[in-house]
Amino acid sequence: MTRDSRADLPALSPLAPSAPDPDAGALTDAEVAAWLRLAATPGLGPVGARRLLAAFGLPERVLAQDAARLGAHVPADVVRALLAPPDDAMAALIDRTLAWRDAPHHHLLTLADAAYPARLFDLHDPPPLLYVNGHLDTLARPALAIVGARKATDQGRQDAESFAAAFSRVGLAVISGLALGVDAAAHAGGLSGPGGTVAVIGTGADIVYPARHRDLAHAVAAHGAIVSEFPLGTRAVGHHFPRRNRIIAALSRGVLVIEAAERSGSLITARLAAELGREVLAVPGSIHSALSRGGHRLIRDGARLVEAPADVFEEFTDLNLPPAGTTLVAAGDAAGRTQCSDTLGAALAYDPVTLDDICARSGMRPDTVATALLELELAGAVERLPGNRYRRCSRIGR
Repeated sequence: MTRDSRADLPALSPLAPSAPDPDAGALTDAEVAAWLRLAATPGLGPVGARRLLAAFGLPERVLAQDAARLGAHVPADVVRALLAPPDDAMAALIDRTLAWRDAPHHHLLTLADAAYPARLFDLHDPPPLLYVNGHLDTLARPALAIVGARKATDQGRQDAESFAAAFSRVGLAVISGLALGVDAAAHAGGLSGPGGTVAVIGTGADIVYPARHRDLAHAVAAHGAIVSEFPLGTRAVGHHFPRRNRIIAALSRGVLVIEAAERSGSLITARLAAELGREVLAVPGSIHSALSRGGHRLIRDGARLVEAPADVFEEFTDLNLPPAGTTLVAAGDAAGRTQCSDTLGAALAYDPVTLDDICARSGMRPDTVATALLELELAGAVERLPGNRYRRCSRIGR
């Protein structure tokens, strides 16, 4: 899928030339207040904010300009809003944000911050301010996004978790939106490996939506990162989620779609990813399922058809990812692992078989078989089907 031209958009540097060294230290309270005022000015938006930053420098300098100088860059009503003193609501937001920032693992990242994700500068409207709850190093890793249906099937959730676990195992962060269905499964898979997971949300960073994902959100913050561009206290509003989707697309090297209807927010994320030059990939499904139509449409439009993690890894050779190997690592020394692999490979077939069938054919213990099958599934050599049946997808062993 090809990238759309953005020739009509302003080409602005992230910082004005007069901006100080972003490594100079944490934001002062006054600097936080200035960034909040700039980000929350009605009618300004990220594009207008970035235009003013490019013209005058950091927010404190923007707010120090007179009406005439500001008016050369933004409309008159925005100038009046910028020059108006902070009202009680803004003062309360500043106090709330400063208190939030001082809690452990809470971060405010601005366009002037060295830790601000560089990939967001591919957007024409990168958020002036990001709220991050968790670990900044997760945001610095190469990442792949997994998105899909909220009302996903059991198989769709299993696929999302398996792909995410495979990505995380090789050090890739898994990005999704903390929604029900595929998103939640992707985060769970990302949490299982060293790559971790990033949840980009459409509310304030102090709100969990949906509420039932409170435990999942805590786990993501503890072992990855939750990211929001919205001020603290912002509730879930429909138009916030397409805005969230552009950040998911921009942070990732590619977007994998698993189960999506024809009218789906996942397709918005995929379109945004294509416009940004990211890879778009999709897992096909049954021609009889409405949840397959969005993915099939993406494939018809040029997305990569994906059946196993190995298909995804082939798209990112520059990352030097280990191939989705066919050698099983189950337990013991190299000779024992090879023997286990050969035995299991002989017991599996390309027709679906149950775990009991594999145990009977191989003579292996059920717990050993289950562990081995999981590793083979993550490696793309085995496919798990409904009813806990398995079949071979590729060669197993040496």
